[in-house]
Amino acid sequence: MHRYSARTAWSRNGATFSDNRYSRGHEWSFDGGVTVPASASPSIVPAPWSVAAAVDPEEALVASASSCHMLWFLSLAAKRGFVVDSYVDDAFGVMEKNADGKLAFSRITLQPNVSFGGAAQPTEDEIAFLHHDAHAECFIANSLKCDIVVEAE
Repeated sequence: MHRYSARTAWSRNGATFSDNRYSRGHEWSFDGGVTVPASASPSIVPAPWSVAAAVDPEEALVASASSCHMLWFLSLAAKRGFVVDSYVDDAFGVMEKNADGKLAFSRITLQPNVSFGGAAQPTEDEIAFLHHDAHAECFIANSLKCDIVVEAE
Protein backbone atom coordinates (compact mmCIF):
# COMPACT_ATOMS: atom_id res chain seq x y z
CA MET A 1 0.00 0.00 0.00
CA HIS A 2 1.17 3.51 -0.82
CA ARG A 3 -0.32 6.61 0.75
CA TYR A 4 -0.23 10.04 -0.86
CA SER A 5 -1.37 13.26 0.71
CA ALA A 6 -2.06 16.82 -0.28
CA ARG A 7 -3.35 19.70 1.76
CA THR A 8 -6.08 21.95 0.35
CA ALA A 9 -6.47 25.24 2.18
CA TRP A 10 -9.07 27.98 1.62
CA SER A 11 -10.18 30.94 3.69
CA ARG A 12 -13.21 33.19 3.32
CA ASN A 13 -11.10 36.28 4.18
CA GLY A 14 -14.15 38.23 5.31
CA ALA A 15 -16.13 37.88 2.08
CA THR A 16 -19.87 37.38 2.28
CA PHE A 17 -20.43 33.67 1.83
CA SER A 18 -24.15 32.99 1.59
CA ASP A 19 -24.54 35.02 -1.62
CA ASN A 20 -22.09 32.67 -3.41
CA ARG A 21 -19.80 35.63 -4.18
CA TYR A 22 -16.61 34.39 -2.57
CA SER A 23 -13.21 33.61 -4.04
CA ARG A 24 -12.63 30.04 -5.12
CA GLY A 25 -8.89 30.68 -4.94
CA HIS A 26 -7.08 28.31 -2.61
CA GLU A 27 -3.76 26.49 -2.25
CA TRP A 28 -2.57 22.93 -2.65
CA SER A 29 0.44 21.96 -0.56
CA PHE A 30 2.41 18.78 -1.08
CA ASP A 31 4.76 16.81 1.16
CA GLY A 32 7.84 17.94 -0.76
CA GLY A 33 7.16 21.54 0.24
CA VAL A 34 5.64 22.79 -3.01
CA THR A 35 2.56 25.00 -2.75
CA VAL A 36 0.46 25.54 -5.87
CA PRO A 37 -2.20 28.22 -6.33
CA ALA A 38 -5.49 26.54 -7.21
CA SER A 39 -9.01 27.66 -8.06
CA ALA A 40 -12.24 26.62 -9.63
CA SER A 41 -12.04 26.64 -13.41
CA PRO A 42 -12.98 30.02 -14.91
CA SER A 43 -15.18 28.10 -17.34
CA ILE A 44 -17.22 26.84 -14.38
CA VAL A 45 -17.05 29.78 -11.97
CA PRO A 46 -16.63 33.17 -13.66
CA ALA A 47 -14.12 35.81 -12.58
CA PRO A 48 -13.71 37.50 -10.19
CA TRP A 49 -14.67 34.46 -8.06
CA SER A 50 -12.21 32.18 -9.83
CA VAL A 51 -8.49 32.74 -10.41
CA ALA A 52 -7.56 32.16 -14.06
CA ALA A 53 -3.81 32.06 -13.30
CA ALA A 54 -4.25 29.19 -10.82
CA VAL A 55 -4.46 25.47 -11.56
CA ASP A 56 -7.98 24.08 -11.47
CA PRO A 57 -8.84 20.49 -10.48
CA GLU A 58 -9.77 19.59 -14.05
CA GLU A 59 -6.39 20.75 -15.41
CA ALA A 60 -4.66 18.90 -12.58
CA LEU A 61 -6.43 15.66 -13.49
CA VAL A 62 -5.35 15.94 -17.13
CA ALA A 63 -1.78 16.78 -16.05
CA SER A 64 -1.77 13.82 -13.65
CA ALA A 65 -2.81 11.39 -16.38
CA SER A 66 -0.22 12.85 -18.76
CA SER A 67 2.55 12.80 -16.17
CA CYS A 68 1.81 9.24 -15.07
CA HIS A 69 1.85 7.98 -18.66
CA MET A 70 5.11 9.82 -19.37
CA LEU A 71 6.85 8.46 -16.27
CA TRP A 72 5.93 4.89 -17.21
CA PHE A 73 6.95 5.48 -20.84
CA LEU A 74 10.38 6.77 -19.76
CA SER A 75 10.90 3.84 -17.39
CA LEU A 76 9.92 1.25 -19.99
CA ALA A 77 12.01 2.90 -22.71
CA ALA A 78 15.08 2.90 -20.45
CA LYS A 79 14.55 -0.78 -19.56
CA ARG A 80 14.41 -1.62 -23.27
CA GLY A 81 17.64 0.25 -24.01
CA PHE A 82 16.20 3.33 -25.70
CA VAL A 83 17.44 6.81 -24.82
CA VAL A 84 14.70 9.45 -24.63
CA ASP A 85 15.99 12.98 -25.23
CA SER A 86 12.67 14.79 -24.82
CA TYR A 87 9.01 14.12 -24.19
CA VAL A 88 6.33 16.78 -24.68
CA ASP A 89 2.62 16.08 -24.30
CA ASP A 90 -0.10 18.59 -25.15
CA ALA A 91 -2.79 16.63 -23.34
CA PHE A 92 -6.42 17.71 -23.04
CA GLY A 93 -9.56 16.45 -21.39
CA VAL A 94 -13.19 16.61 -22.51
CA MET A 95 -16.01 16.93 -20.02
CA GLU A 96 -19.62 16.34 -20.97
CA LYS A 97 -22.77 15.07 -19.34
CA ASN A 98 -22.69 11.38 -18.47
CA ALA A 99 -25.60 8.91 -18.42
CA ASP A 100 -26.74 10.37 -15.07
CA GLY A 101 -26.77 13.90 -16.52
CA LYS A 102 -23.71 14.88 -14.47
CA LEU A 103 -20.73 16.71 -15.94
CA ALA A 104 -17.81 14.26 -16.03
CA PHE A 105 -14.64 13.58 -17.99
CA SER A 106 -15.56 11.43 -20.96
CA ARG A 107 -12.07 11.36 -22.46
CA ILE A 108 -8.50 12.45 -21.83
CA THR A 109 -6.32 12.61 -24.92
CA LEU A 110 -2.56 12.41 -24.59
CA GLN A 111 -0.52 13.71 -27.52
CA PRO A 112 3.06 12.80 -26.66
CA ASN A 113 5.87 13.83 -28.98
CA VAL A 114 8.99 11.86 -28.06
CA SER A 115 12.53 12.38 -29.37
CA PHE A 116 15.07 9.61 -29.03
CA GLY A 117 18.87 9.81 -29.00
CA GLY A 118 21.54 7.16 -28.91
CA ALA A 119 22.34 4.38 -31.33
CA ALA A 120 19.28 2.21 -30.66
CA GLN A 121 16.32 3.93 -32.34
CA PRO A 122 12.93 2.33 -31.73
CA THR A 123 10.68 1.44 -34.63
CA GLU A 124 7.16 2.88 -34.86
CA ASP A 125 5.82 -0.47 -33.62
CA GLU A 126 8.17 -0.41 -30.62
CA ILE A 127 7.07 3.13 -29.77
CA ALA A 128 3.43 2.05 -30.02
CA PHE A 129 4.14 -0.89 -27.67
CA LEU A 130 5.89 1.47 -25.22
CA HIS A 131 2.78 3.69 -25.17
CA HIS A 132 0.50 0.68 -24.85
CA ASP A 133 2.49 -0.72 -21.94
CA ALA A 134 2.82 2.70 -20.28
CA HIS A 135 -0.96 3.12 -20.46
CA ALA A 136 -1.50 -0.34 -19.00
CA GLU A 137 0.82 0.40 -16.06
CA CYS A 138 -0.28 4.00 -15.34
CA PHE A 139 -1.86 4.22 -11.88
CA ILE A 140 -3.98 7.20 -12.86
CA ALA A 141 -5.31 5.56 -16.04
CA ASN A 142 -6.12 2.43 -14.02
CA SER A 143 -8.12 4.58 -11.59
CA LEU A 144 -10.30 6.59 -13.97
CA LYS A 145 -13.58 5.63 -15.64
CA CYS A 146 -13.15 7.83 -18.72
CA ASP A 147 -11.26 6.80 -21.84
CA ILE A 148 -7.62 7.82 -22.06
CA VAL A 149 -6.50 7.93 -25.67
CA VAL A 150 -2.85 8.14 -26.72
CA GLU A 151 -2.23 9.89 -30.03
CA ALA A 152 1.55 9.73 -30.24
CA GLU A 153 3.34 11.79 -32.88
